[in-house]
Amino acid sequence: MLTIENLIENTQKEAQRETFPVDIPVYSAAKKDITRPVLYGGNLQSKLCFFGRDLGKDEVYVQQPLIGSAGRLVRQGFYEALHQKKAHSPEELNTVCDRLLLTNTVPYKPPGNKAYAVAVKERFRPFVASLLVFYWSGNQIITLGTEAFKWFTPYRKKGEVDQFFKQSDRFSTSLDVMLSAEDEQGKIHQKSVTLLPLPHPSPLNQTYYAKFPQMLQDRLKNIGF
Repeated sequence: MLTIENLIENTQKEAQRETFPVDIPVYSAAKKDITRPVLYGGNLQSKLCFFGRDLGKDEVYVQQPLIGSAGRLVRQGFYEALHQKKAHSPEELNTVCDRLLLTNTVPYKPPGNKAYAVAVKERFRPFVASLLVFYWSGNQIITLGTEAFKWFTPYRKKGEVDQFFKQSDRFSTSLDVMLSAEDEQGKIHQKSVTLLPLPHPSPLNQTYYAKFPQMLQDRLKNIGF
């Protein structure tokens, strides 16, 4: 099997193959290569993954997923679940990466705050799927927001993911999906994972932003953190 470094390199080669929308001013200001993916952060041996939509400005600068304002809310909630207290420094907060995998539907920052088009998500799907199937040893995924949850639509029968997300209890129940990814010989591999959806923890999400910390604690308690 290819190494994780090979997977990152192959993701970059795909980005170099044909242009797609990226937030060039942010990458330029951060002095980062627009084709270099931020594919994941954290520990590939962890049992839990937080799965977001795509990168923000802070993520480009730091080259880590989920490290902006929404990501810090997630990290702080996980730290509190582990230690029953708040982290009081960035260094303390960063220790959660020892226990988590952090990734997104697309490992790049789109222009502005717009979600990537389906075509871009599908273009980079094989690399994200390979990360989850071949390189990550866990099987529990907390999705953050609608876009992140619905990325998993192809891994259930038609309509099942949408139907689940219409349920009033979607943020307290779970959905099992069978991921699939192709190896370098063209063989398809499958892996069962459990999706645990939560709303996106953005301040713009007026419906759920204030509720998110407790919703996250409830999720983590139910899966043993």
